[in-house]
Amino acid sequence: MTSELATSPTAGTSQKLAQVLAGTSFEDLPDAVIADVQRSVLDWLGSTMAGAVEAPARSMQRIVARMGKSEQATVFGAGRSAAGSAALANGTAAHILELDDVHKSSTLHPGAPIISAALAVAEREHAPGKAFLLSVALGYDAALRIGEAVNPSHYRFWHPTGTAATFGAAVAAASLLALTSSQMLDALGNAGTQAAGLWEFNADGAMSKHLHAGKAACNGILSADLAQCGFTAATRILEGERGFFPAMSNRHDPTRITDELGTRWKISENCFKLYSCCGHTHSAIDAALDLRAQLGWTKREASEQVNRIEIDTYGPGFEIVKDLNPCSPFRAKFSLAYVAAAALLEGHVGLEQFSAERFDREGVADRSIAALLPRVRIAISDQLTACYPAAWPARIRLTLLDGRMLSGGSDYPRGNPENPVSTAELQQKFRALIEPRFGSGVADRSLDAIQQISQISDMVNAFSNLI
Repeated sequence: MTSELATSPTAGTSQKLAQVLAGTSFEDLPDAVIADVQRSVLDWLGSTMAGAVEAPARSMQRIVARMGKSEQATVFGAGRSAAGSAALANGTAAHILELDDVHKSSTLHPGAPIISAALAVAEREHAPGKAFLLSVALGYDAALRIGEAVNPSHYRFWHPTGTAATFGAAVAAASLLALTSSQMLDALGNAGTQAAGLWEFNADGAMSKHLHAGKAACNGILSADLAQCGFTAATRILEGERGFFPAMSNRHDPTRITDELGTRWKISENCFKLYSCCGHTHSAIDAALDLRAQLGWTKREASEQVNRIEIDTYGPGFEIVKDLNPCSPFRAKFSLAYVAAAALLEGHVGLEQFSAERFDREGVADRSIAALLPRVRIAISDQLTACYPAAWPARIRLTLLDGRMLSGGSDYPRGNPENPVSTAELQQKFRALIEPRFGSGVADRSLDAIQQISQISDMVNAFSNLI
């Protein structure tokens, strides 16, 4: 079947993807791509370990414990479990703090589902570090390409971290299992029929968003394991008449799957988040922080001098972050008004801006931010919408009480390839998450483990004894 896929002139999009993915080795990865994979693993590990102690993660860990005992794979903060269960728990934990990575054009958080699945299978299979790194690169490539192909119309109802990333998790698992091209195709087919994740959770500020990442990781492993056992699936899962493309998007572009496939690695387009909230707010946060720095304001000065805040943003992002007076930490992470006000007043948007005591049933309880929120106006700009998803732009205008008007803006948040952060900055982010929770020793051991992954002979020894 592998040779048929390689030579058939009628191979469809799904087959071409499976063929290239199954035929790629670690030696095919450029050094720069390997470095990008390690940066992504570093960022994922910080979000996962820190998220593992949060309430939604603890709930999932209790459920995973009920599924049965196993020593196959690490569950951060909760011992070990079967690979699929570990991926479910870790994928959920990684997505809780809203600090996990994101990719612009696919609007997808790849690390939480893909790396969680890859680590679980790598541990179960006692795979070497190089195989793990390859699986992550391939998983990202599949998920991000599929997400791009259906974006932006897919995003109206579907959360790509739950849908497109299921394919990526399946590919990562399949790579570690060394599946053939035909088996990889079955893994993709099995993944596509399980891909799900609806945005309706956002109306209630519910925890389902975290579940999407965990289920994508778990379902990806199931997809690959089934394929290895001869469980067949749709061979045109992407492009078929009733496949993923027509079912889940109004407009799709199959060329995004095959364009420079095998030569241009999507993981190198990865974006790293510096603020603990939805990525659609980050350009506005950057602009607000820049204005505050230019003015040299204190919190009191900002509160006293701002008369009006006007923010222009793009339509698909606005639909996710339009809450003007959030009543919970989770909803605040999806409130452009709240995070912009916090940035102007406090000069930072970190985990403390989303502490429970800042909110009550009536909305924002923090007095200074609550007083500023009625002065915030948000509008959708057709010009900015036309730039999405290649860019995630925002413009901000401040009208001061003395009549002065100030403006700023950003097209690419800090942490994007167009506005990059260094590996040293990512390590600082990691330490800020890990040291307060687990101590500097755990942070040091974790960073050492990341740096040595390519030399590890058995991934079961990589992260299993961190927390």
